[in-house]
Amino acid sequence: MWKPTKLPEKCNDSNINRTLYYRNQKQRGVIQGMNDEEIIKLYCSRSDTAISETDKKYRKPCMSIANNILNDISDSEECVNDAYLKTWNTIPPQIPKYFPAFLFRIVKNAALSRYSYNHRGKRNAEVIVSFEELGECIADSSDVHESVDKRELAELINEFLEGLSREKRIVFVRRYWYFDSVPQIAKLTDISEEKAKSMLMRLRISLRDFLKERGVF
Repeated sequence: MWKPTKLPEKCNDSNINRTLYYRNQKQRGVIQGMNDEEIIKLYCSRSDTAISETDKKYRKPCMSIANNILNDISDSEECVNDAYLKTWNTIPPQIPKYFPAFLFRIVKNAALSRYSYNHRGKRNAEVIVSFEELGECIADSSDVHESVDKRELAELINEFLEGLSREKRIVFVRRYWYFDSVPQIAKLTDISEEKAKSMLMRLRISLRDFLKERGVF
């Protein structure tokens, strides 16, 4: 699966910088407090306040990601807390170039694992539909994997996102990273649902054309 970030191998101050996979987008629900570089340094120094500062700043978007998948507050809370622990155990030696993407990826993977465990054979419509939509562009097929690995694919999608307008980046990421529904995206971006649907369709076509140009298909 696409992951909009990549991790350097060593944890040191020179690596603590931000590489945005979509630029100038404030995370919905984020409380502005300690900056991300300072939070990462807390993890590197094994400070007891690292998780509390992470929770203070990012709990609301983390809960939103988990609950969009699980539709259960209690399970979502457990996944978010598990994600904090995994973050603590991962930094160091790894350090994210962009901390929110790193954290949200861990939350999303934890929620998907919990969903698979809780609902074998059942379907979360929004999650499945968004996967199927994006699958039109980056199907999990042998021809894709033979030409590009997952890390390269993530870098290509990040490159694609950087070429989009701010509005289109937000719509794409909210749908295929956060699993927001079309009505949620329309409300967030102050556009009609029809415009959101149309934009997502055009974005999928543009992404597929972009990947074809890069030799993925």
